[in-house]
Amino acid sequence: MTIAAFTDDDARRSIGNAVRMVAIAAVLGVPLLWWKLGWPSAALFAVGALISGTGLFEWRRLMCALMARMAAAEAAAEPAPVKPMAPVLIGFFLRLGGAVFALYVSLKYLQGSVFALAAGLALGATALLVEGLRLVRSWTT
Repeated sequence: MTIAAFTDDDARRSIGNAVRMVAIAAVLGVPLLWWKLGWPSAALFAVGALISGTGLFEWRRLMCALMARMAAAEAAAEPAPVKPMAPVLIGFFLRLGGAVFALYVSLKYLQGSVFALAAGLALGATALLVEGLRLVRSWTT
């Protein structure tokens, strides 16, 4: 595959793989942190991983909705009707508000390691980095 042949489906698949990696890392990391640091740190890690994974999922939804609108606009001189963006944007901002609320509540009431929460939040960026490196490797071979 080359970068010129990269499609919307490839982007959708890459973000889906990143969400799957976050889920696997959370399933493996929570018991390990529970054993090593206790349940509050494991809970903070799980909250961070949940926020990270849902963030990737919402960005994927937003990307797909924007790509559908752009494809409809390019397809014809008169744009075909597409699904409205409002539900996607409302969901995106509600998830963002829910993430802020979850961060506040977890930091206020769970007395675990803040580093566990940061590690959970970093899972999304790490998964996207791994997926990006996989794509670069596939483009260069």
